[in-house]
Amino acid sequence: MRTGKWVKSMGRISRIGSFAISSSKDNPPQPCITCTTFNILAPIYKRINDEDPTCRESDYRTYWLARNHRILDWLLNERSSIICLQEFWVGNEELVNLYEKRLSDAGYVSFKLGRTNNRGDGLLIAVQKEYFNILNYKELHFNDCGDRVAQLLHVELAFPFSKWRNGEIRQEILIVNTHLLFPHDATLSLVRLKQVYMILQYVESYQNDFQLKPMPIMLCGDWNGSKRGHVYKFLRSQGFESSYDTAHQYTDADADKWVSHRNHRGNICAVDFIWLLNPDKYRKLLKSSWIEAVFGMFKYLVRRASVTESDAFTFLRADNEDCITYSGFCEALRQLNLIGHNHGLSEEEIKELWVQADIDGNGVLDYKEFLQIWSSDDENKDKEQDGSNDVQEQTIGFSVKNAVLFPPEVEKGRWPDDYSLSDHARLTVVFSPIRMPCSQMIC
Repeated sequence: MRTGKWVKSMGRISRIGSFAISSSKDNPPQPCITCTTFNILAPIYKRINDEDPTCRESDYRTYWLARNHRILDWLLNERSSIICLQEFWVGNEELVNLYEKRLSDAGYVSFKLGRTNNRGDGLLIAVQKEYFNILNYKELHFNDCGDRVAQLLHVELAFPFSKWRNGEIRQEILIVNTHLLFPHDATLSLVRLKQVYMILQYVESYQNDFQLKPMPIMLCGDWNGSKRGHVYKFLRSQGFESSYDTAHQYTDADADKWVSHRNHRGNICAVDFIWLLNPDKYRKLLKSSWIEAVFGMFKYLVRRASVTESDAFTFLRADNEDCITYSGFCEALRQLNLIGHNHGLSEEEIKELWVQADIDGNGVLDYKEFLQIWSSDDENKDKEQDGSNDVQEQTIGFSVKNAVLFPPEVEKGRWPDDYSLSDHARLTVVFSPIRMPCSQMIC
């Protein structure tokens, strides 16, 4: 086993590296894989002069080269099984060659993907060849105002994990790496929600096209949104869990326990996640979760204006009507800035929302149907469960053994002034393969 860094946590010592051994007094040693996500701050975005915002690190080769060598030194010392990087400077050939060579020399296979319209930065995902068989690699272009992209890597666990196989069960994983748009204004919150929807649609289509059995899905990256946001709630509604929060037994309500980013406005927040969806989780139909997420955004915007439940119904009603018509519904969406601009809902998406809301299909919404929309979030919280009572077959999933953020101050909700490697913290999570029952989607 390779030498590396050890982290003490909860009475155990877990090795953060490409192959970890997790054990306790009651259980024998188990193999673990590790995953690191890190927004490395592209030199084209890194400001080096507070008085001159146009002065960027990319103009000074000595600066960006030294900083990226330090980033690589850390990555290769930790030797995570999976590495997902954001703001990778794909537009600079020297830097690309530096990462590809050093990662390759250390036993990694890597894939890079630039943002559309030659934005200059993009994504890089790398995995240890010794521990994974690469089954497929796919790229997703959102083709939206943010020119964002995503990577999908389909791998199978190999030696030394193979001796933990359970019969003929293949130990496969789907890994996604992405960087969502920053919400510069309120209209972009919907764009970010759409980006996640596209990722989940793509993953679902990939699984269906190749007739894949349920397997763990890891979503890694910079999500540019906190635990209070619509993206977080959307992913939770699909059964995904924040690995860092799971490791530290934080709940959805623990929104300020840790941070991972200090943005260009000087605000600190938790935006970097490694999401895990195990195959034993019940999953709603994706379109149902999407519609609920949009209605959730609608309710947030209405409530932000201090509108009560009854006032919200009045707001949606057309003049001299005792119900909500389709035209009144569209006008409300327009006033809330959810339609009427390039980033808004499409006509098809509006109709999907309407069909979901119009339960009896009579073309209008009465107060009872309105209440179904208004209270849907509260009802759905009670429906989250695993699929252990509907066992059909066995598969391999993961338990979260440990999760570490660096620099350590961010785990306490503070940002250290002397940290200059990036404007993001590095997140590494230790996973242990476990056998579990499969679950199926539910409506």
